[in-house]
Amino acid sequence: MLATSSDAAAPPTPPPSVPPAPSSDEDFFSTASTSTSSDSKPASPTPASVRPQIPITWPEDGSITVSWVTDLMQTFDWASRDLPPSEFPAVFPVQTLDKLVLTASKILHKEPNCVRIDENSGLNSESRVVVVGDVHGQLHDVLFLLKDAGFPGDDRFFVFNGDYVDRGAWGLEVFLLLLAWKVLMPHKVYLLRGNHESKYCTSVYGFEKEVSTKYGDNGKHVYRKCLGCFEGLPLASIIAGKVYTAHGGLFRGAVTTPLKRAKKKNRKVVHTPEVNSLILGSLEELAKARRSVLDPPWEGSNLIPGDVLWSDPSMSLGLSPNTERGIGLLWGPDCTEEFLKKFNLKMIIRSHEGPDARDKRHDLGGMDVGYTIDHIVDSGKLITLFSAPDYPQFQATEERYRNKGAYIVLEPPQFDTPIFHSFEAVAPRPKANPFYDFEDVIDSDEELDLASMEAAS
Repeated sequence: MLATSSDAAAPPTPPPSVPPAPSSDEDFFSTASTSTSSDSKPASPTPASVRPQIPITWPEDGSITVSWVTDLMQTFDWASRDLPPSEFPAVFPVQTLDKLVLTASKILHKEPNCVRIDENSGLNSESRVVVVGDVHGQLHDVLFLLKDAGFPGDDRFFVFNGDYVDRGAWGLEVFLLLLAWKVLMPHKVYLLRGNHESKYCTSVYGFEKEVSTKYGDNGKHVYRKCLGCFEGLPLASIIAGKVYTAHGGLFRGAVTTPLKRAKKKNRKVVHTPEVNSLILGSLEELAKARRSVLDPPWEGSNLIPGDVLWSDPSMSLGLSPNTERGIGLLWGPDCTEEFLKKFNLKMIIRSHEGPDARDKRHDLGGMDVGYTIDHIVDSGKLITLFSAPDYPQFQATEERYRNKGAYIVLEPPQFDTPIFHSFEAVAPRPKANPFYDFEDVIDSDEELDLASMEAAS
């Protein structure tokens, strides 16, 4: 991964101009890194010896370029090592952030709940699709992943399965960087929503405090902008008509009682959902769900967003409430088969469960190498993908999981055979303080504090 040199402090003199921006992912790392293959340990990164040109400003014509985004990557990397969080506005002023988030939000809110990546998006026999799981604010691992997989481009699509923020110390940088790639290449980069892209989770697991620490008096303003952007993130994707991806996974359909005649003229007839009956939802129902909510509801009529973001697979047959999380569903191999067969799919790629979650679930595989194949059925398979190595960044127990992260590459012609790329964490990570009480806070993989979640909404 990134090879580095020294911990030299930034010079007190005005920052010099940076060299011309790299034109490719290889150039980006050529002066400060050593390329590594997957399943190997990345070299330890160090700060660049030359301070980058700061602050980063929004282009006058409103159009960002590849060099603008790669400059952003280099600058965020440098700032994470050489500047305290409170000086982040000197690197990325709130005016620049507002422009980036607004531009990205306009793109995201226009996208459907389930985006389709196919020939209409430019997918062809030369294309590759990279699918990425949870990254949770681990900036340096994201930088490595982008370099290792290759930057987004005409022949390289990216689908991110959500959970960009919380727990890690650089959730804001990760989210802003991925928004920049989205703005630059809106039809090559797809950002889906994770359960942590919500008001409740970010208030508990660090992102809200991270934003407040980095932007001070402007913290509340920046946090609101990010929440508004979260609401626009699509829920799922379908790649080449064969692969369904989402953060949590499958979702319920609506079950209604037979219609009753109104006894009085003009009386409204209400469709009442059957509480005790669960069936798999359809892609049509997914398309109609209302995703623009700060916290997906766990009760009521709009349950599909919460299911898509919070549900988990199980080895037990059927659908059942996800009582461990307090929201979403558990679904068995029979449901995976039903969903794949019904919609002529070959694979489901979901995320949502890291090594801490799988440590408690003995019926499913552990997250040691960044992925598990949870269901193998007649029509295809279900995969859980997790892209944050050595997770969580801040861990209360002395013994760390030391898991690898992974990403998946899908290749033509069918795009339905996963090629797994596991990688280790950048080490050592820059020193940082947590933005949440990781020793005492409720584990996100256990039951939700629903009262607090309702209050946050």
